Amino acid sequence: MPEVITTCRLTRDTVGLLENIAEEVFDQELNAQRLATYLKSSGHLMIIAVCEKQVIGQIAAYVHSHPDRASDVYIDNLGVAPPFQRRGVARRLLDEVLAWGKTLDCDQAWIVTDTGNNAARALYEGRGAAAEPIVMFSYKL
Repeated sequence: MPEVITTCRLTRDTVGLLENIAEEVFDQELNAQRLATYLKSSGHLMIIAVCEKQVIGQIAAYVHSHPDRASDVYIDNLGVAPPFQRRGVARRLLDEVLAWGKTLDCDQAWIVTDTGNNAARALYEGRGAAAEPIVMFSYKL
């Protein structure tokens, strides 16, 4: 019988699923206080992919509102455990975030990845995104 992978929005009601997370789904270990703050913040969305009661993927995004134009969706993070990569999980998570943005009348979604992350680039380009040349500046706070 093939493994069944389901997705759901992370909420206070589904947060218990995070008790069993596969390796490499998140960049770092989750912090309970930061997670609680995240769940209280409006405009944030996290969708998790679950297989046999284990979180095997996640995507985090939020609405970036503007006073002079339509809002957009910033996709902050996407991770899938290595045994589940190249099985459509990331594409499914991405599609759910794009659909969420459409329901909020956002006019675009955007994400940043490393130039050498060929798997991510293939996913985003395969879903119709075009890479844009940018210069990113980062301040350490």
